Amino acid sequence: MSEQHDPTGLELAERVARAIVDGTRYERPQVAEPVRKRRRVGEFVEQRSGAHPDDRDPQLLGSVCTQLISERGWQHRLSLTTVLRNWAALVGEANAQHSKPVDYTDGVLKVRCDSTAWATGMRYSASALVAKLNKELGDRAVIRVDISGPPQKSWNRGPLSVRGGRGPRDTYG
Repeated sequence: MSEQHDPTGLELAERVARAIVDGTRYERPQVAEPVRKRRRVGEFVEQRSGAHPDDRDPQLLGSVCTQLISERGWQHRLSLTTVLRNWAALVGEANAQHSKPVDYTDGVLKVRCDSTAWATGMRYSASALVAKLNKELGDRAVIRVDISGPPQKSWNRGPLSVRGGRGPRDTYG
């Protein structure tokens, strides 16, 4: 266990006086050397921009987002999302209430309708819809629009199914 430290400093004075009387050489207490950090040489080259604009200067958020979108190739996807957000203005209020875009892959827009009747009506205006979309998004952004009705039940299993029958027909309106 260590000895108690004398806050007045008399303890150090006593040790010095005793060392002189005994004729021994007084040695100062060992103090740990401060840890010096080694400087890495050659790994970091400091660059300064000076008075002229530099790539490391703060950039405007809009220009950084635009650059990111163009680097990642998100232009078509983002512009399609923006246009489809206004689906009602694109296809009309009545059609928009009964249909919604569900997927866009390789220039094909898939639209799901509430009933087969609405799907048939939308199919008649599919070419006009493709023209409007290409006008908004750029030429050949949308090649085709696939319009489908509601998903139908599978009638080929169960106790009352008939093999080789004519199918469910239009059961969903």
